[in-house]
Amino acid sequence: MAVAARIDQDAVAGLADERLDWRFKSVPHALFGLTVGEALAKRPGLFRDGFTGPVVALDNEAVEHNLATMAAWCAERGLALAPHGKTTMAPALFARQLQHGAWGITAATVGQLRVYRAFGVSRVLFANEFLDPGGLAWLAGELAADPDFEFTCWVDSVRGVELMTEALTTVPLARPVHVLVEVGMAGGRTGVRDQSTARAVAEAITASPALRLAGVGGYEGPAGPDAGEGSLAAVDAYLGRVRETVAMLRGRFETDTVLVTAGGSAFFDRVADALTAPWPAGLPVLPVLRSGAYITHDDGFYRDISPLGAHPRVSSVPPLRSALRAWAQVVSRPEPGLALLAVGKRDVPYDIDLPEPQVLRTATGTHGLHDARVTALNDQHAFLSVGSHTRIAVGDWVGLGLSHPCTVFDKWQLLPLTGTDGETVVDLVRTFF
Repeated sequence: MAVAARIDQDAVAGLADERLDWRFKSVPHALFGLTVGEALAKRPGLFRDGFTGPVVALDNEAVEHNLATMAAWCAERGLALAPHGKTTMAPALFARQLQHGAWGITAATVGQLRVYRAFGVSRVLFANEFLDPGGLAWLAGELAADPDFEFTCWVDSVRGVELMTEALTTVPLARPVHVLVEVGMAGGRTGVRDQSTARAVAEAITASPALRLAGVGGYEGPAGPDAGEGSLAAVDAYLGRVRETVAMLRGRFETDTVLVTAGGSAFFDRVADALTAPWPAGLPVLPVLRSGAYITHDDGFYRDISPLGAHPRVSSVPPLRSALRAWAQVVSRPEPGLALLAVGKRDVPYDIDLPEPQVLRTATGTHGLHDARVTALNDQHAFLSVGSHTRIAVGDWVGLGLSHPCTVFDKWQLLPLTGTDGETVVDLVRTFF
C-alpha cells in the first residue's frame, strides 16, 4: 500500500501556543490572554464556561469514528486516500487524517497549498489547473528547497501546458512538475471533453522540459445531483471515460506509477469500483480517492447522498456520523409559531440546506426537538418555525445540525472539539482560510 504523507508535527503542536483573544468569536472572555494549551488545561465547557453564541462545535468521538471508518474502507478496497483539505483547512485535522494513513492531502488553490507547506505537508495533489506564474515560481522554490516534497497538479489544454512551461522555464527548476490530464464532462467544470483533446494535451506535456505526464484525474460530482439510478449511471459513464483515457495514453506516462484519481464525498463507492477494477497488464496504476467531507460528514446533503450515509450503499463498514453542531440562543418570540435564533449566514452554511433543529437546551435539561424547522436565515438571525405544542422560551439554546461542511469551517477561525460528554472542550481547532 502507498506510504502515507507526512506533516510537521512540531508546527501543528505549535498551534497550542497561540493566544486567545477577540479574533475568535465564540471563545469565552475568561480565556482571553491564555494560550490554547493553557485554556485546554482548564478543561473548559461549552456552556458551563460561557462560550459565546453562536458557536459551532465538533464532536471528537464522531470525528475519530469517521477517520477510522474511511481509513478501513480505503484499505479494504486498495485505495490511496488524499482527502481534500479545503473542507476544513485545519492542519490539526490534516495531521489526524495522515495518522490514519492518508496518502496525501488535496488542494485546489495556491493559497491552500501555501498553508499546507507552512505545516510541512509532504505530498499534495492539486486538483485544479495551476497556471499562475507567481504561484508556479513559488512552487519551483518549494520543490528545490525540499527534495521530499511530492506535488502533482492537473492540466486540460495545450495552452495550459504552454503557460506552465513558460513560467517554469524562467525560474530555477530542480525537477519537473508532475501533471495529470484532467477529464471533464459536458456542462461540468474543467477537464478535456473528448479523447482527441486528451491526446493533444498528453503530447504537449511529454514535449515539455518542465512537466512530466503522471496520470489522469477528474471529478465525477457534476454527473449526478442525487443518489438515484440515473445519477449513478451518469457517474459510472463518466468514470468509464476516465478509464478509457488512461488506456488510450498507455505508453506515454513518464512516471513509474500512473496516478489515477477521482472522488468527492458523494459517489466514492462508484469511484472505488471504477479505479480498482483490473487495469491492462503492465499498467502500474495507483488509484487515489480525494473525498474530504467524510471527516465530519453532516446532517443534510452528505447524510442523504453519501455511500456511508443514512441510506448506505456500502455495508462492509459502519455509516459515517455527523460531527458538526451549531448552538444558537433564542433571542425573541415575537409572535406565535416563530422564534428568532442568534445565528445566521455569517455563522452556518446555507448554500445547499438550511440548518436542522435537533436539540433544545433549557434551564431544566436537554431533549430532542422535533416540531420545528428553520425557514430562513438573515446575516445574524435564523427564523425558527415551531409547532403550537413546542415550548421554546427566550434564553433557551437550540442545537442545529448542519449541511455541507465545506461551507462551515470557512466561517470559523477556531472551533471547539468536545469530548464524549458533548460539553468538555478537548481541543480548539484552528482553521486557515
